[in-house]
Amino acid sequence: MTRSFPLTRRALVAGAVGTALSAPMIGRSSLAFAAAPGRSYSRRAVDLVASSLVIDMLAPLKITLSPDYVAHRLTDAEAAEFRASGITGFHNAYGLGGPGAKAQALEYLAGWQGFAGRNAHVFTLVDNAADLDRAKADRKCAVIMGIQNAEHFETLDDVATFRRLGLRCAQLTYNSQNRLGSGSTDRVDGGVSDYGAAIVAEMEKQRMLVDVSHCGDRTTLDAIELAKGPIAITHSNARALIDHPRVKTDAAIKALAAKGGVMGITGVRMFIRATDPTDVGHMVDHIDHVAKLVGVEHVGIGSDADLHGYDDMIPAEYAALKGAYKGSYAFRDKIDIDGFDHPRKVFDLTEELIRRGYSNDNITAVLGGNFRRLLAQVWG
Repeated sequence: MTRSFPLTRRALVAGAVGTALSAPMIGRSSLAFAAAPGRSYSRRAVDLVASSLVIDMLAPLKITLSPDYVAHRLTDAEAAEFRASGITGFHNAYGLGGPGAKAQALEYLAGWQGFAGRNAHVFTLVDNAADLDRAKADRKCAVIMGIQNAEHFETLDDVATFRRLGLRCAQLTYNSQNRLGSGSTDRVDGGVSDYGAAIVAEMEKQRMLVDVSHCGDRTTLDAIELAKGPIAITHSNARALIDHPRVKTDAAIKALAAKGGVMGITGVRMFIRATDPTDVGHMVDHIDHVAKLVGVEHVGIGSDADLHGYDDMIPAEYAALKGAYKGSYAFRDKIDIDGFDHPRKVFDLTEELIRRGYSNDNITAVLGGNFRRLLAQVWG
């Protein structure tokens, strides 16, 4: 989601990750963490997160409307939260677009890569898939730079330029029509344009991941068909379980999987279930659906939230963010879901996968193994 705003008041966000910290044993099978007061997790869940390369393929670092956040230096407590989150790869992407999209994108890349350098004791930038492995070994937070739109590609040559500058993933459209295709909330979906088809081809040539999370239904299917290799739906859910324009049809999920792509499941409340309560179990219903439909090797995580979630935003900023979307987004009182709205949420997700009977290998694949495979294939 992560709505874009005019640059002077844009919601600036970034990706970050960490590895599991040691924790005192409680009894024989439960571990508690200082970073998660009142919560404890099974030894199996803690060991799985610690041993897995966890990749969240839509993970803003900080949901804020302050343009100055990129100059922020993390406090010791903030750094500890990222290191204790259990996540190793955060895809840092948010929506840009409209007049001046290219300048916005350049400022975005400079700002957030500067943020990573300013906080190099926590973050490291990702160039290729091996950098994710190194970050895991070094207990660093690996930042994958992405943008949830492609309007900054004013020419085909811009794809290579932005890749040189650090961009590793781009969404073809946000929620609305652009030169490439249609968004998920457009009244009419005309599919991928001629220019969009050329951009898809150039992104594959330049080894940049194509993302169709916010694209309309026809544009999503067109992009998958046009691509020679696998692409991604980094953060969406299944329309078979919730009637919402921002989630994907079974036809799209099947087409994505047939090309070898991976779909990340979000923790955004209105993309999961139409009524409350909506909790981490309902989120895993969407993981189950994709796994049963096309195989567990095609599903992962794209939480679409920072470590604390949307509902912890400053109230005025929270209201402004909700007000920036069309009514079809169908916001409820809360955006986050129960049990997936805190820095150690990946452990709650892992516990639910364990309760569902997933094997260790399959849990590791969902937590990040599937996206790691896709990124290695696309990036080379």
